[in-house]
Amino acid sequence: MLAQRDPGFDEALRSATGAVIGFSQTLALNTLRKKARKAGLAPEGERKIRLGIVGGPSLRPLADLIEHFVASMCRAEVELWIGDFDNYLSEILDETSALYAFAPDAVFVLPADVRCRPRGSWTSPYEALEAEANDHADELKALADAVHARSGAEVVLANFRLPGTFDPGPIRGSSLASEYGFKKAVNARLGRLAGGSLHLCDVEFVANRMGTLAASDERAWFESKQPGSPELMVLVAREVAAVVGALHTAPKKVAILDLDNTLWGGVIGDDGLEGIELGTTSPRGEAFRAFQSYLKSLTQRGVLLAVCSKNGHDKAVEPFEKHPEMVLRLDDIACFKANWEPKSENIRLIAQELNLGLDSFVFLDDNPAEIEIVRQFVPEVIGIDLGDDPSSFVRTVQDARLFEVAAITQEDVRRASQYKQETARRELQGTATDMGAYLASLEMAADVQRFAAVDVPRISQLTNKSNQFNLTTVRRTEAEIHELIADPTKVGFTVRLSDRFGDHGLIAIVVGSIEGETFRIDTWLMSCRVLKRQVEDLALNEIFRLAADAGCSAVLGIYRPTTKNEMVREHYPRFGFRLLEESPEESRYLFDAGDYEVRETRIAIAGRP
Repeated sequence: MLAQRDPGFDEALRSATGAVIGFSQTLALNTLRKKARKAGLAPEGERKIRLGIVGGPSLRPLADLIEHFVASMCRAEVELWIGDFDNYLSEILDETSALYAFAPDAVFVLPADVRCRPRGSWTSPYEALEAEANDHADELKALADAVHARSGAEVVLANFRLPGTFDPGPIRGSSLASEYGFKKAVNARLGRLAGGSLHLCDVEFVANRMGTLAASDERAWFESKQPGSPELMVLVAREVAAVVGALHTAPKKVAILDLDNTLWGGVIGDDGLEGIELGTTSPRGEAFRAFQSYLKSLTQRGVLLAVCSKNGHDKAVEPFEKHPEMVLRLDDIACFKANWEPKSENIRLIAQELNLGLDSFVFLDDNPAEIEIVRQFVPEVIGIDLGDDPSSFVRTVQDARLFEVAAITQEDVRRASQYKQETARRELQGTATDMGAYLASLEMAADVQRFAAVDVPRISQLTNKSNQFNLTTVRRTEAEIHELIADPTKVGFTVRLSDRFGDHGLIAIVVGSIEGETFRIDTWLMSCRVLKRQVEDLALNEIFRLAADAGCSAVLGIYRPTTKNEMVREHYPRFGFRLLEESPEESRYLFDAGDYEVRETRIAIAGRP
């Protein structure tokens, strides 16, 4: 009845899932979610995920916890396949096993903890024990590779929680003959092996975070072969969902910052530059400075910083320009809004200026009233109430898990400077009276290359993050891109763009399938930063050149509408493609290759696929 009375049931359930840490509460929410879904009270998930779970311990009720967190955090319809107790070796190695008949999208492997023990003696050479630990990790990597090779699934592999007892004393960390030392060595090796289709579920970390003794439950192991305490299973399930979610959703791109009592203590307009609390002369001032240092570190992962403050602009910028203890400076801020307009309106303006969707923003403020106003008027933006204790600000943002990334690319590191360069380009465009002259003045150069292994992380990142200029919104993992590179019927190329203001980095991706005499455009996406700079024309020229090289007589373009890619609805008709067929799910357009005329651009091409 509660679900029938609450129109926001689905969001309320997700909110409760995000806050819950208890075992019984999570199982209760899972039951409630299933009943609501069956009764039609909750919408279908945005995607379907087929998840296989195999391992050494008993997999129930852990699998139920994983199902709930994946469904809620990934907004997905989850279909599970659960292996038998301690049968994961045969389920993985047998090519005819039910695991592969299930055709999973992802497989979670929870290896047997009891098998991760050193076989050598206390007097064995360190090198021999190290080799044994490496072999154990390599064997797990081989299992993960077998899963991917036989199913194409992404593999989430759990590492090992460490024992929390004192035995065997101080040598536990210096000798790999101890269970503690051996497992640490195995975990370290697994960390080095991760990548591609292999993703780690860091059980060691979550167990350490809650406490190694609290994470263990020896009685539960002997009675029903549970992998740890109920509380640990909740954290492991949440971690699996976070890893699976990272394969399908992008992290947030922009942190919007309040100023007073957020970046410094006090009110700059009332207290003045000398009166605000910031720096190493007081504990609170030091905490604000530490928070600024953390925010600056986010820019090295590609997160943009923006300011949205109710303040006079001149007063608001004064600390950034003059305060000696400020870590953040104006060059670190991609967009600065300080005025007396509602913050919700300023956030919308920031989104327009950065050309980013509102759902990629996170708003940080110490005032819960401002957080609530933004939530009501800009519901796409997630707000974080920092509270009034600056010593907790860093942990509050970190534990929100909104800026976690699966990999960090060079484009991420350069993103803040790229947006600064974009500001200079807009200023130049504002003074230009002729678009052609403006484009020529940019002195643009493009590097067009076939997909290369070194670019795979960035290519995967863009396919999973780009929403607006994305004709089909096909998402791809790193492993899938490696497979695409090896497929002779597929053609993928990237475009990098630079101009006299700086380097945009890798900003466009095209994937084509050669189907007889037709070149089908499977993926075409671009960064919105380079719209209307003839990159679209350049990419189209390359598409038709590659189609001709493949002996294709026609190019087929596909548009699949989403809630975010309306801007490219007329993309193919605008370039002269004729409509073949149209449905609510997909529109198909064709262009006869013999009729194509190369489009002129003001972009010099430095490379070709």
